[in-house]
Amino acid sequence: MMAIPNYLFNSTSSPYSWTEIHQNTSALPCTDWLPIPMTTVIPAIYSVICVLGTVGNALAVWVLANASASRRTVANTFMLNLCVSDLLFLLSLPLWAVYYSRGYSWPFGQVACKVCGALLNLNLYASIFFITCMSMDRYLAIVRPLRSQSARYPKRARLTCILVWVLACACSAPNLYLRNTFFLDGSSVEACVIVYPNHNWYLTLVWMKIALAFLLPLFVISCCYWAIGRHLLADTGLGRMQTPSHPCNMSSFKSLGSKESCSKPERPPTPCVCPNSSGGRPLEGRGLVRVLWTVAAVVLAFFICWFPFHCVTFLDVLMNDGELNSCGVNWTIHNLTPLTLCLGFSNSAINPVLYCFIGNHFRGRLGGLCKSLCACLKTSGDDHNQKRGSFSTRLSSFSRKLSDLKDLAILEPSGPT
Repeated sequence: MMAIPNYLFNSTSSPYSWTEIHQNTSALPCTDWLPIPMTTVIPAIYSVICVLGTVGNALAVWVLANASASRRTVANTFMLNLCVSDLLFLLSLPLWAVYYSRGYSWPFGQVACKVCGALLNLNLYASIFFITCMSMDRYLAIVRPLRSQSARYPKRARLTCILVWVLACACSAPNLYLRNTFFLDGSSVEACVIVYPNHNWYLTLVWMKIALAFLLPLFVISCCYWAIGRHLLADTGLGRMQTPSHPCNMSSFKSLGSKESCSKPERPPTPCVCPNSSGGRPLEGRGLVRVLWTVAAVVLAFFICWFPFHCVTFLDVLMNDGELNSCGVNWTIHNLTPLTLCLGFSNSAINPVLYCFIGNHFRGRLGGLCKSLCACLKTSGDDHNQKRGSFSTRLSSFSRKLSDLKDLAILEPSGPT
């Protein structure tokens, strides 16, 4: 079976290293390492991700875009931009599915190759940047609620989103410039790949992607959610030991259950924060477990989706530098790179579930919009039926009048006697 160059699988791999790798590994006894049929597996996975992700992100954009002015919060602003980024990328997945199904032959031309490659890299950076912004916003809202009130405004969130888009475009610009269609004589296919000017370009872009699109966001996200979990656990432990000296406490612990019993201190004029506005105890039990599981799910989803891809990319760097050279490593890079990339792409389908559909309020708004849409469609159908019935009534009345006139003409004499 003809060896397929590694850079057809990985948008970060260097085409200049393929000849050397292919020559070095061809002499190795690698006959037992059977390749995975990528031309059938990858299109099937891409199709599932595209359908599920497009439906989920489209519903999320619909709900968030139709939210009232009071609901356009900082978190919802970041969610909306995240869903738009994922949706733009998911719309290009069918073209990549066709690309794999045709044996890595790109039939859509140079412009489509550049655009789809740009959307891939733009989403890689933008989605992770928006997830990081949402994590920092949750940290400020939960751990620093009073200090962050002056900073957490939707207008500032929109400016932050603009900066994120600009930064993501800047990080994706080199890949947009270098990506092009490239005819491979050995395999007789027109591939859509990144052609690096030299090995230094390849190393720079790969390490920039690993650092900015994984390591740094993972560090920030982990720190934010670790602080959130620590704060929730500490707050729950302290909530059981409240003393009457706290401005929100009265003579008994039962008074914490009502907002009216929460009195504001006269000086300084800071807002009073009751431990719980809905019950007599702080967040604990099932509520605390649910919040902590949600926090853990966000971090784990990001790590599980992108860690394998960046590990394989790191192995590819080591192989290109001559640090590694074995059948196992070569098979891993050639076969697992597209599969781990699929796993990374699945994060675009998981994001709406983690950040939108898991919330009761979001599901309630989605149900309200669906009911409103059904009501509008029903009203439109009733109006149409009413107009159709009215037209039928008028037509029947007109037919009866014609029949009466015809009968009258037959009964009356035709002329004077």
